[in-house]
Amino acid sequence: MSATALHPTTTTTSLFRTLCSIGFLARFSYALARNPVLPLFALALGAGPEGIGLAVGISTVTGILFKMPSGALSDIIGRRRTMLAGLVVFGLMPFAYLFITEYSALVVVRFLHGLATAIYGPVAMAVVADVAGKRKGELLSWFSSVCIAGTLLGAPIGGYVLFLLGGEASAGLGEFRMVFLLSGITGVAALVLGLRTLRHGDKPVAGKGLTERLHLFVRGIREVVADKRVLMTSSMEGIQNISMGALEAFLPVYAVSVAGLNVFQAGLIWGVQIVVTMISKPLMGKVSDRWGRRPLIVAGMLLCAVPFAFIPHLTDFVPLMLAGMVFGLGEAFVTSSSAAMVADYCKAQHYGAAMGVFGTIFDVGHASGPILTGLLVASMGYGRAFALVAVLLLASIPLFLMTVREEPPPDNL
Repeated sequence: MSATALHPTTTTTSLFRTLCSIGFLARFSYALARNPVLPLFALALGAGPEGIGLAVGISTVTGILFKMPSGALSDIIGRRRTMLAGLVVFGLMPFAYLFITEYSALVVVRFLHGLATAIYGPVAMAVVADVAGKRKGELLSWFSSVCIAGTLLGAPIGGYVLFLLGGEASAGLGEFRMVFLLSGITGVAALVLGLRTLRHGDKPVAGKGLTERLHLFVRGIREVVADKRVLMTSSMEGIQNISMGALEAFLPVYAVSVAGLNVFQAGLIWGVQIVVTMISKPLMGKVSDRWGRRPLIVAGMLLCAVPFAFIPHLTDFVPLMLAGMVFGLGEAFVTSSSAAMVADYCKAQHYGAAMGVFGTIFDVGHASGPILTGLLVASMGYGRAFALVAVLLLASIPLFLMTVREEPPPDNL
């Protein structure tokens, strides 16, 4: 699918910028309804620690279940239809929070809200890959960084709005609903922009009956899953995401409870790491387009593993900050190249399925990281637990090098 297939009067550059704007608004809307508002809302509904964890994590389960079929479906019925379906969820589902009065309803809404990223995420990446041509690394990285920016802004703004309204765990539900209302308004803005941009979209496979389309759907998934290069490259980001999920869950806890830092310092360490990743990704993506993706993925895994292993042995703010920054740079190396490499190895008509597989493995890593690391920390402490995760990152490198060979990307323009 070419850029003009999506919108015949729109240039590639302007289309890409619009896709970034949609992605920013969608992720901003989603982040408003997530952290820190969601855990506090669950607490206000009477949930305990286990219930709060389930409410936060259930949307990741949605991604694991639906990203791959959503991506493959977009290859059959058209990316426009699938993207708009995801944007509809972004735009409408936040309003469902306004009617929640019980914890069980929150879990259901969170699971359904997860369909937004599950449907939209891999398809949007597939569309960017379609548009990018030989600049996949650069444009996929720019798109990802813009989405990260939306998430970074949405979380603190949601918390600040709740603070201004006086919303705390013991407060009534009205303050939380105002934040969810803002999330819905922003999601609707993303949907409206999507409708304007994608109204002249690609068409589904012509002349195909339901049975044949189902066959094409299954065949697309099968062909992508059968490609060891796609699976191994996706797994590299999945494994890296295990360490990312572990840091997300335990770096603040370690910084405060072990290193003796305050909450602001702990948040700053985490935030600077994300900013380094966001700023570095577009440059690293451009480098991967020119010099190859495999070296960057290997270097990125090394840059993640080393500081990750050292973090439990650091107790001062500046060394922990530097370790987080190096880890963030390593994450930029890996993530700027892995999705582009997956696209390189696929036929254009299978981009959706490929990004769906990629997103599923990504979510598996993100979900398992905190769980695995939590079990390890509980049984052997931070030092050994972080060392084992670092060994996992390092052990993946030779397997990746044996399985994946750098090849000139096919001409999918």
